Amino acid sequence: MRNRSMGTLAAVTLVAGTLCAAVPHSYAEGANTGAGHQQAPAGSPPKLGVDLDTVTIPQLQTRMARGSLTSSALTSAYLWRIKTVDPKIHAVLRTDPTALRQAAASDARHRHGRALGPLDGIPVLLKDNVDTRGMPTTAGSLALAGSPPRTDALLVKRLRDAGAVILGKTNLSEWANFRAEKPTSGWSAVGGQTHNPYVLDRNPCGSSAGSGAALAASLAQVAIGTETDGSIVCPAGMNGVVGHKPSLGLVSQDGVVPISAEQDTAGPMARNVTDTALALSVLSGDRTASRPGGSFGLANGSARSGDLRGKRIGLWRLPSLGPEVDALMTRTAKKLRAAGAEVVEVTPPYQKRLAELEFPALLSEFHRDIDAYLATRKGPQSLAELIEFNRTHPAEQTCFAGQQLFEQALAAPPTTDPSYRAKRAELKDLSRRSIDETMAAHRLDAIASPTNPPAWTTDCARGDNDVIPSSTPAAVAGYPSLSVPAGFVNELPVGVLLMAGDQQDAGLLSLGAAVEHRLSAWRAPQYLPSVGPDATPPSS
Repeated sequence: MRNRSMGTLAAVTLVAGTLCAAVPHSYAEGANTGAGHQQAPAGSPPKLGVDLDTVTIPQLQTRMARGSLTSSALTSAYLWRIKTVDPKIHAVLRTDPTALRQAAASDARHRHGRALGPLDGIPVLLKDNVDTRGMPTTAGSLALAGSPPRTDALLVKRLRDAGAVILGKTNLSEWANFRAEKPTSGWSAVGGQTHNPYVLDRNPCGSSAGSGAALAASLAQVAIGTETDGSIVCPAGMNGVVGHKPSLGLVSQDGVVPISAEQDTAGPMARNVTDTALALSVLSGDRTASRPGGSFGLANGSARSGDLRGKRIGLWRLPSLGPEVDALMTRTAKKLRAAGAEVVEVTPPYQKRLAELEFPALLSEFHRDIDAYLATRKGPQSLAELIEFNRTHPAEQTCFAGQQLFEQALAAPPTTDPSYRAKRAELKDLSRRSIDETMAAHRLDAIASPTNPPAWTTDCARGDNDVIPSSTPAAVAGYPSLSVPAGFVNELPVGVLLMAGDQQDAGLLSLGAAVEHRLSAWRAPQYLPSVGPDATPPSS
């Protein structure tokens, strides 16, 4: 890979972690394990001496090293929360029946001073389009609900090798929201509808809906999402957590249900930038940050608060997302300026052309890539067979019946067609220029924009109201982007999306940690039933 600074990734972000261990979490009442959930301990929740909402991985590892916390206790606490809290939001499809055995193995390593690094013993949830041996991997579709994959995706192997506890699988928008023209994000035939933990009748955004909602509800320390265009960062923004879409190629696509090899990437999500960066170091195969005594131990107080002095940030306002979001971006810019950053207003070019070109290219790529993936699994072996499966299984039509994108992809030109090749070449060129030219013209460290509007009400008949253009330039270019909580509109979280140049993940995460510290916008969800009229953005 071309990124020469990944070895410093954990160091530059760990020092920005300012959240402190606090009192035990106040857990929800009730119990319902749901299908496939491992039985969590009965009775009262485990007493950890930390607040699961705010504790960071470095704080957990400090306690594990001292012997005042075990991975078994931490894993049991998260299983308890899945059992008692998840019935409100339906974010977790199933827990791994080996999770407590994985945690016990981590405890043995910690006792003998052989911890594998900062993710050793840390519970992680995986989006259910990431191949996991011995567990169903369905992409939300009943078509893949039979035999589990034979092997782990490479990113899962890296998590296991780093000692992470694979806690379970999260719900997602079926086929990563690439089936119907008007889907409902967070719905799948396998998992039903995931709800936004802040306001339960609102949408969690897609397609990593379960991962975002699970983190907001503190059902795991880290979750893995995937993105083609917006499917990590939008669920992060709409659920009030952090999500990082890595540079294309930084995280392996092996064993991940695809849409497009030209844009797909898995990436880490967490409640803070520190944990997000540590997870990325493992997903990317950078073991420098994962070895005891490596960059995990390099934190010092000099950059603890995150220094924004002298940083230049371009603000792309996107007024189409509504006046309340625009006002929040104005307040965000004011806070960043007060911390010493220079904020200038920008409008990246070529956005209309990118919107015209992206979808036709994705159709061709999906047909190619889904056929290749299906050949590795039992069940339908082609896109044509998937279409027939959906036609003949009524359970696949209970929220929305459409599969227009499948049908359009089946009829799309193959990726050997010159017209397709021309579209993808122009997409790559213009998307990269949209970011590179904007950053060069204004001498920027990053471009910032609103990640999302306030969450819309979930409605199967209407589908999503999700024209959110901020994710597209980085997604199509293969450049990194990072969503950090910025604030709230009518009790609904809104994120600020930071994007930078190719392979600049480490610098972006470092800047994101500083922005996170300055904005200090996170707060725990209250699971409100509703907040009144829908807050969808005006049509653009």
